[in-house]
Amino acid sequence: MAAVFFHHVVGDLTVGKPEVAELHDTDTLDDAARAIAASPEGAVPVWRPRAAPDDPPSGARFIGMISALDIAAFVAAAGVGDRAMRAVVSEVVQPNPALLREIDPGTRLIDALELMRHGVKRFLVRKSGSWKGITKRFSVLYNGKWLKNMESTSPNAASSSSMPLSPPSGSADKFCCLSREDVLRFLIGCLGALAPIPLTQISSLGAINPQYSYVEASAPAMEAIQKIPQDPCAVAVVETTPDGTRKILGDISTYKLWKCDYVSAAWALANLSAGQFVIGADENGSMPISVFPEPPISPSSPVEEISPGRSPRAKKFSSRSIGFLNNTQASQMSAWRTRSAYHRGRSTPLMCKTTSTLAAVMAQMLSHRATHVWVTDAESEEDGVLVGVVGYTEIFNAATRSTCTSPTTS
Repeated sequence: MAAVFFHHVVGDLTVGKPEVAELHDTDTLDDAARAIAASPEGAVPVWRPRAAPDDPPSGARFIGMISALDIAAFVAAAGVGDRAMRAVVSEVVQPNPALLREIDPGTRLIDALELMRHGVKRFLVRKSGSWKGITKRFSVLYNGKWLKNMESTSPNAASSSSMPLSPPSGSADKFCCLSREDVLRFLIGCLGALAPIPLTQISSLGAINPQYSYVEASAPAMEAIQKIPQDPCAVAVVETTPDGTRKILGDISTYKLWKCDYVSAAWALANLSAGQFVIGADENGSMPISVFPEPPISPSSPVEEISPGRSPRAKKFSSRSIGFLNNTQASQMSAWRTRSAYHRGRSTPLMCKTTSTLAAVMAQMLSHRATHVWVTDAESEEDGVLVGVVGYTEIFNAATRSTCTSPTTS
């Protein structure tokens, strides 16, 4: 099938990627929030500090990933408002070195996809250098030069893996991080080479994961935190009908909290039901931290003592103060079963149908920079009947499902 997976290498995806900007476990959650806002998938790698200032990035110093949801959940549990944002990252991040893999830029794309299908979320890749062992007769490198396949002159050249050459002087310490979003963006540009898979329905490709996590809308929002899976990092907020079907109302996820005001989101997690929370997260979750409105301070609200240069913030919040609900919505939410209260404005989650094509779902995820899309039953008479979820793993599995053997090099 798709020769593109064998003819391209990871180095082809590093074009224009910036060098790694490390977030250390000694940095604060405020630092982490700024790093997450500039990173894909609502999460960022965490590293141990360098032993020397000129030490290059290394997979050996990688600790794990910290996400927007991790920060919001920590602040909610701490119960001290924005003071919790001064905590260091090491108090929040869960060690998981398997989430990042340091690989050579000559690694074939099919091998990189196999790693991501098994849980790797980031690749640490050297930006500069040359490599050999590419299966394509000619392959354009990420530095714009053409390299003739060494396989044509060396019968012992490896076709399944790359053999790195020494990088040019002065470039040995330049590394970048590739995310699953980067791989998806590359695949979007190769849809023709993947035909006919992109135009096939996701139900026919087996790309729908029925094992999703969910929480009832009437349950406390914090209950969803206990059910968050590792991938995709999302819990559906549903309303279960008498016949047992689940209608999705929204979700609590890293994607929804990306670039949010973490203190406001934490208050909502600790004090609202899941149904109430998804309205607030959907209406305000995508606003950049720098422009998120400060919660207004009422005369009766105690204000923490502040140092010079810091703006005051009320210790106690209300749903109105964080912009989640107006007076009318607040009264409506007292009867949370009224479905119209959940489907107002941007409260609708990112969804597709079982009949959607793989290309449509890929484009949907990339355009929204989402980590997942909820799948609803196309044959149901009612809207929003949840049947599963599609994430990066399902897309990569579907795109490579017929890629069993390397194509013959012409």
